[in-house]
Amino acid sequence: MEHREPDTFDMQKMIADYMENGMLDNIVDMFKHDKGLYDYIPALLTDERIRVRIGTIALLEALAVEDGGNTREAIRVLLPLLGESSPLVQGDAAYVLGLIGNAETIPYLEELLSSENSDVRMIAEEAIQDIRSRH
Repeated sequence: MEHREPDTFDMQKMIADYMENGMLDNIVDMFKHDKGLYDYIPALLTDERIRVRIGTIALLEALAVEDGGNTREAIRVLLPLLGESSPLVQGDAAYVLGLIGNAETIPYLEELLSSENSDVRMIAEEAIQDIRSRH
């Protein structure tokens, strides 16, 4: 019997379904052992299910603490989300970047300070303050 790797959609769907069902610890462990899973963050953070989006933020919070050596992977996939048209996605990405706390992301967050959306501006400002308070 031939072994077949699950395709991207299957893995992404499985992670999102686990997230929706509150299996965060399992997902954190998966991400710790397979850095390639960070590529699914944009799709998870833009999922139509609120539990998946909130779970993704919780996942990134946990990984920032438990797997801090791989924050570059998270930053790599989060920075493009700052340019999304959805203020919700921009705000979520900015919030998580603030949690990660890497000073290199400040210039990208500063671009959001001129957003038309007041919530995005506020979240970006708080993220920048959080980062600066750690350095």
